[in-house]
Amino acid sequence: MKIGFIGVGGMAQAIITGLLKQTKLAPSDILVHSAHASTYERVAKQTGVTAKASNVEVAKDSDFVVLAVTPNVATSVVQEIRDQLDPKKTTLISIVAGLTLERLEELAGYDLPILRTLPNLNVAIGAGMTAVHANENLTGETKKKAVGLFDQIGSTVTLPENDFATFSALAGSSPAYVYFFIDSLSRAGVKHGLTKTAATKIAAQAVMGSAEMVLKSDENPFGLIDQVSSPGGSTVAGLLAMEEAGFMTAVVKGIDATIDRNNAE
Repeated sequence: MKIGFIGVGGMAQAIITGLLKQTKLAPSDILVHSAHASTYERVAKQTGVTAKASNVEVAKDSDFVVLAVTPNVATSVVQEIRDQLDPKKTTLISIVAGLTLERLEELAGYDLPILRTLPNLNVAIGAGMTAVHANENLTGETKKKAVGLFDQIGSTVTLPENDFATFSALAGSSPAYVYFFIDSLSRAGVKHGLTKTAATKIAAQAVMGSAEMVLKSDENPFGLIDQVSSPGGSTVAGLLAMEEAGFMTAVVKGIDATIDRNNAE
């Protein structure tokens, strides 16, 4: 199985890194090309994947073609490779934000199996979260393999395309918000005498463990909050102070702003 990447920006590099770490794919199974030779040649040198001289070569030699370019050039790139996209052997996987399946079919062909995806950067460490939506041509074992690539570098969820903007806010942008929360916890630790390094490690581990608890527990997050909060205790005092400062409202407003921006693009 050959997987070709057209475009090797940050997200494509994260997917490549995750696939090489989490799957049995060899570097020679991954082909890359982008607009700038200095970029794709560097990625090839660092990871051992195969650099190709053109987008057409990548499409011709790949079973799964990952479209990982910026939205402003996606149309011209798909038109460039269209003749190499054989519906009998090739599946197009798009990670291009805002490019719908309907538009991809118009550009690439109505018979082509296509998977639209929206991954987040955590795929690099095998802990990603990816939204997927397949067109009607992608079925059976081929669909299993296409979605399975992302299952191996995290988790996937099948969503209607009109929910992708919300997913992007909750999974695509939220790592930045979680990093912000961890840094805020860390700075509070520094305020009270810890080193920044120690405080950050403590906060990050606590957040990671808490997220794992949510995923593995039958309780919803509020039920878990109750388990941590003793009557009249320090945790309750902290929660009330955060809520008085508008913690939940700030989070919801941040997600609203992210979705509004996504929908505007």
